[in-house]
Amino acid sequence: MGRLPRVGAVSFQKLLKQGVAPQQLFSFSAERLQSLGLSQRAIAMLQATSLKQLDTFEPLTPWLEGVQKDVMWAEHPDHHIICYHDPRYPPLLKEIHDPPSCLFVAGFPELLSAPQIAVIGSRNPSQSGLGNTRNFSRHLSQNGLVITSGLAAGIDGEAHQAALDSGGFTIAVAGHGLDSLYPRKHLNLARAICKAGAVISEYPIGTQARPQLFPRRNRIISGLSCGVLVVEAALKSGSLITARMALEQGREVFAIPGSIHHPLSRGCHSLIKQGATLVESGEDMFSELQGFASMNFSLPDLRACQEEDICHNEVSEEKPTTSDPAAVEEGSAILTYLDFSPLPLDVIVDRSGMSVSEVASELVLLEIKGLVIEEAGGYCLQPPAE
Repeated sequence: MGRLPRVGAVSFQKLLKQGVAPQQLFSFSAERLQSLGLSQRAIAMLQATSLKQLDTFEPLTPWLEGVQKDVMWAEHPDHHIICYHDPRYPPLLKEIHDPPSCLFVAGFPELLSAPQIAVIGSRNPSQSGLGNTRNFSRHLSQNGLVITSGLAAGIDGEAHQAALDSGGFTIAVAGHGLDSLYPRKHLNLARAICKAGAVISEYPIGTQARPQLFPRRNRIISGLSCGVLVVEAALKSGSLITARMALEQGREVFAIPGSIHHPLSRGCHSLIKQGATLVESGEDMFSELQGFASMNFSLPDLRACQEEDICHNEVSEEKPTTSDPAAVEEGSAILTYLDFSPLPLDVIVDRSGMSVSEVASELVLLEIKGLVIEEAGGYCLQPPAE
């Protein structure tokens, strides 16, 4: 049904509210289908299918080919298509305004109903942002919560990896069909997630990654979760959209504060001003999640997915970007290890792999250029002019 033209999650909910089950559509008259608000093309396709006019109605060909792709994909033992009325469909997701009519799941569908926390943030985080992501995700995972995110570069990927490293479970919500993967660099991460979690999508097999699809998947990330943690985010970002969706869905929203000079702190500060809970540790979150935090979840048998079948299609590479224009300064590799919180010299040396003299010399040059300042016994990026 998800492949019918102009029949999305909202249309599906309208049908459910009218007491119509998807399989009934094939037996309804054209007049009845029209009264349900279906498009003329969708009606023609349903009618042709019910009358077995499969060879005479040309628009049916790509539709049936698409359905065949879905069925073939689901033949793999670790691939599942979970429809709305399936008992494995996550109850929390049913509560949102426009839940998907079905979910494609690579991995363990049982996890979808486990207590989850969404950990989200910038694709180009600071070093402290990555560190916070690791610490929070590990703590939450070790206390029985599944870490859910969007498999994007930056905070998302770090959250998934931290959950895996701590021996916990994680769910990745993709913005494309599960026969492909974006970003491609997370292919190995996706394979690991399938062995200790699930990669899921509402989009049918063959759907390639497109920018307009990712905002839609954000409602699933928040809808699956009992709360959303925003680690770092700019004022205008997808993470803030997800946080607002979470509020609309009645979920808890948590935000980690940061430097007032850091652009990626401003989104979190904005959320806090709007009522999000300020958190400095994982423990701060549990008082708001009382019923969920005490629920431990385990699977008795985690079967390994066959790696070559999880995400095998080539997709476009993600273009590398940086969180600050200064980071592209010629010969200033050290800038990639700095953010707006002071970092001691020995830590910079350790992270960069350079000698103390090399780091000290480059820091002096960066100070002269006005890109770096020395503050509180360490070095940080020059705050942007207001």
